[in-house]
Amino acid sequence: MTIHLPQGPYEPRATPLDLAPAGTPLASRTVFSAAHVVADPYADVTPDSPAAVDWDATLAFRRHLWSHGLGVAEAMDTAQRGMGLDWAGAEELIRRSAAEARSVGGRIACGVGTDQLPPGPATLAEVRAAYEEQLAVVEESGAQAILMASRALAAAAKGPQDYLDTYAHLLRQATEPVVLHWLGPMFDPALDGYWGSTDLDLATDTFLQVIAEHPDKVDGIKMSLLDADREIDVRRRLPSGVRCYTGDDFNYPELIAGDDRGFSHALLGIFDPLGPLAAHAVRVLDTGDVKGFRELLDPTVELSRHLFQAPTRFYKTGVVFLAWLAGHQDHFTMVGGLQSARSLPHLAKAYELADRLGLFPDPDLAESRMRALLTVNGGTR
Repeated sequence: MTIHLPQGPYEPRATPLDLAPAGTPLASRTVFSAAHVVADPYADVTPDSPAAVDWDATLAFRRHLWSHGLGVAEAMDTAQRGMGLDWAGAEELIRRSAAEARSVGGRIACGVGTDQLPPGPATLAEVRAAYEEQLAVVEESGAQAILMASRALAAAAKGPQDYLDTYAHLLRQATEPVVLHWLGPMFDPALDGYWGSTDLDLATDTFLQVIAEHPDKVDGIKMSLLDADREIDVRRRLPSGVRCYTGDDFNYPELIAGDDRGFSHALLGIFDPLGPLAAHAVRVLDTGDVKGFRELLDPTVELSRHLFQAPTRFYKTGVVFLAWLAGHQDHFTMVGGLQSARSLPHLAKAYELADRLGLFPDPDLAESRMRALLTVNGGTR
């Protein structure tokens, strides 16, 4: 039956994409999905209130990702870290998710930042102490640490040396190798000039210097700059044994597939809605079938570019919207009220693109929920 979307009439597909059941562990690539949080829709909160999380639904979604062989990247920007989820909520999320990972044998890595600092300027010593506090929480939980870019450090640092000193200090504190995360300003404008320069070539040199001076403490890097050529350049300059986890939600198929000089692993927000399909594609790649891998993942890029279009930091709205349509949660309510961050036409296009890909396990449920959203938010036409 035709559904009338803002962009025009659309005939939903009747069946989901036919994927083989999750089987052997992923072998050729290490793949993390950055996972979203599910809000409690019945909590009496305001956008300024601490996040009210539906823990049962939030942890159930992580079990869904683990069941397909994906790792979970926890308490990062996809989980609305700094956009609705404060440190208190993130700390509880880390502890709960890490315990859940242990119970099911799932892989988990968690974000370490400085967002417990009060608003306003902070000293470099305060930034280091905040990082150390969060690093201790993640390590005590048994999860791998991801050292996230810090708004407070970006504001406090006077130049590259402050970054070199801060990260050297933190890496000496880490008991196990960490993932270093470079999040570009398209995801968070407060991170403009990270690594001490707005010149990306100079910033890249500083970033690589941190790694070169501490290769035994760096498991890998996650680059989220939406710049495939820069990622490939950095990937080729990494010390032996240090992984590159692509965070490029625009160019991930080609970066994961790689070339004769290497490839990227993955730590991606788009693998939240693409989880089963992404895992299936990597299993195809495990057999050496690069063409088959690309045939599966290349068609998903249009959806990803739509979700991550500027202002990119609001991609979380589309991710949670698709989780609702797919039946992973019973509502489209986000912490901080962020469900209002994208327009009805944007969401309707996301529905169409996802449906064309066959991402919805129950296309009829997705269609009925899309119709309900149109009725409530757009009236009838």
